[in-house]
Amino acid sequence: MLCYPLVTRAEGAMEHQEGGCLCGQCRYLVTAPPLRVTTCHCRFCQQTTGSGYMIEPIFTHDSFSLIRGTPKTWSQLSEGSGKHLWLHFCSDCGGRLYLTFERFDQIVGVFAGSFDQPDWFDITPENSKHIYLSEARRGTIIPPQIETYARHVTDREGIPRPATIFDQPRRL
Repeated sequence: MLCYPLVTRAEGAMEHQEGGCLCGQCRYLVTAPPLRVTTCHCRFCQQTTGSGYMIEPIFTHDSFSLIRGTPKTWSQLSEGSGKHLWLHFCSDCGGRLYLTFERFDQIVGVFAGSFDQPDWFDITPENSKHIYLSEARRGTIIPPQIETYARHVTDREGIPRPATIFDQPRRL
């Protein structure tokens, strides 16, 4: 059974949102809006999504919970941070669900397409950023007024990098 929001996005609130894998064996629930939304263009995200980038709403562990199933976990050493990240996916259908991180152990990054309603959250200049533009597919269009980074937002030591913000849509 799919669970849809109890309050519409236009009303500016949400009770909860659910998502899961393709076969329905694994299901999760979020109980808060994303802290932020990252669009990542790195090769790992390209390969794991089979697309040009991954849209990844970020949640605290407190606002994310599994409600059915036990995803399989695969570990990947991040080329950017040198730390591990863990990809959680359904062992039956292979559907990608979420990522957890050694470097950022207080958050969960959800595969946006795994939500029952993948457009329930807004992506705005105030809540989003694009990272790893240095690895983006040629021809990718980057929207204006959003923070962008050639690599990650911070370096391996956690020092913030300066953002680039385009005034108009930018084709890479």
